[in-house]
Amino acid sequence: MSSRRYPDEFKVEAVKQVTERGRRVKEVAEHLGVSQHSLYAWIRRYQQPDEEKQKQQAQADEIRRLNAQLREVTEERDILKKAAAYFAKQSG
Repeated sequence: MSSRRYPDEFKVEAVKQVTERGRRVKEVAEHLGVSQHSLYAWIRRYQQPDEEKQKQQAQADEIRRLNAQLREVTEERDILKKAAAYFAKQSG
């Protein structure tokens, strides 16, 4: 049996197939050509704790909120620019 090294990105994606996509360990291991033992070890190593997932979700929610706020403020700014140009033209 050869001891092949896999990059961390490969391992993380393998773990995601089990933890996030709900595939069975045996199925993923066979598909990727790794042992079930290795895949279980990767799951223990790379699976995020619930606290970390909640933190990432909160950050993603905050980013979405800030992006929406930015769009709104940008629209308001554009309207004010047009209004200022209109009134400057009217008075001048």
